[in-house]
Amino acid sequence: MILETSGGSKLLDPNFLFDKIGLHQGMQVADLGCGSIGHFVFPIARIVGKEGKVFAVDIQKSILQNIEKRAEIENLQNNILAVWSDLERYGATAIPSKSVDFSLLINILFQNKDRESILKEAVRLLKVGGRVLVVDWLLSNAPFGPPVEGRVDPIWVEQTMDKLGMKMIMRFSASKYHYALVFEK
Repeated sequence: MILETSGGSKLLDPNFLFDKIGLHQGMQVADLGCGSIGHFVFPIARIVGKEGKVFAVDIQKSILQNIEKRAEIENLQNNILAVWSDLERYGATAIPSKSVDFSLLINILFQNKDRESILKEAVRLLKVGGRVLVVDWLLSNAPFGPPVEGRVDPIWVEQTMDKLGMKMIMRFSASKYHYALVFEK
């Protein structure tokens, strides 16, 4: 499934993203701010397989209930775990520190005020050698999406992650409207 714009063109393709960053079987992945349909959760679950685990994290409990129901329907309930959290509260996510291979922040930073705490939380969850993928809106006008003034500058993300001890290892275009940054612990 590919998230599409109203015009039908591809917006964010999970398979493209996950191939690019090297997700593979057996990984532990936290999708922070997973969203109502689990657009990325379910492709991740198929990639990491039965030996892997996907933590679908969101602040809205109804979203998590939908994820759990869909996981059961798709027989993926054994490797998808719905986790409620306020990502702006460091340490609030009920996932142990240093336990995941990847933390994903896809189209989430622009929606929040305390972005630095969200980045800290993503880093807290990582094993040594773990990675964070940040995907967010480019700072240019588009026919849809959030207002430009509410978007997150990728330079700010890079500088903040550097302060958190994270090393930038990859930068690429996630779509016509999104940048992608990958950092390693």
